[in-house]
Amino acid sequence: MRMLTFVHMPSKCVRMAHKPTDTISSLAKGLRVIECFSADAPRLSIADVARDTGLDRATARRCLLTLEAEGYADYDGKFFSLTPRILRLGMGALASLPLPQIVQPWLDQLADQIGQSCSVSILDGLEIVYVARAAQRRVMSIGLMPGSRLPAHCTSMGRVLLAALPEPEARAVIEASDLTPRTPFSLTDPDEIMARIAEARRDGYIVIDQEVETGLRALAVPVLNAQGRTIAALNTGMAATHPDPKALIDQYLPRLLKVQAGLRRVL
Repeated sequence: MRMLTFVHMPSKCVRMAHKPTDTISSLAKGLRVIECFSADAPRLSIADVARDTGLDRATARRCLLTLEAEGYADYDGKFFSLTPRILRLGMGALASLPLPQIVQPWLDQLADQIGQSCSVSILDGLEIVYVARAAQRRVMSIGLMPGSRLPAHCTSMGRVLLAALPEPEARAVIEASDLTPRTPFSLTDPDEIMARIAEARRDGYIVIDQEVETGLRALAVPVLNAQGRTIAALNTGMAATHPDPKALIDQYLPRLLKVQAGLRRVL
């Protein structure tokens, strides 16, 4: 299952119906091969790619060798890995979206005011994709930037975005996700996660307490357009130094809601 939340302007996005002769199957296969690579699987063999895509080995091999020939992949004789050239594809897409350009000045101002890093992301299948970020002090072990991905089910922005979906669709995402705990605080029961998503839908915000990484808390609110539709999520993250995670609601939520209101006027 793969679902996309679109953020094109205007807000309505329509998929056209295509005849088989309208599309290039080899390009579609190549894109499936690219999507096999991830932070958890940076080096893949032909057999790995064939297994993950459902393509036969010969087709997987041709796709991989084409990527290598065009400079998008390296090959050591056994394993393929993507090269930095592949970033041209993702960064080109991000640069073409109006959302990052609109929200970045608001993020920069918010991060300066509260002294914490702030981000905006959209939902892509089982993950959130960062489209804008203003970094202050680093509180995560991994560096985050536009294009970074994290699981939707355990992140503050992910749960806010899932709260905007019809409940059956949100549950389908949760049940398709890898719920292996990332920390001792991670929720692994789909019903518990759905209950937290329901709270985010009811309250209009959510706090995540050390579910993504020990020592990290985050607060998120939806980014709304003028029609009140959720098109993205806004969050701030900070070290878990206060004994009560709800304390950050009083400290940071008013600022996030002020930015939310400002963005709603311009989106």
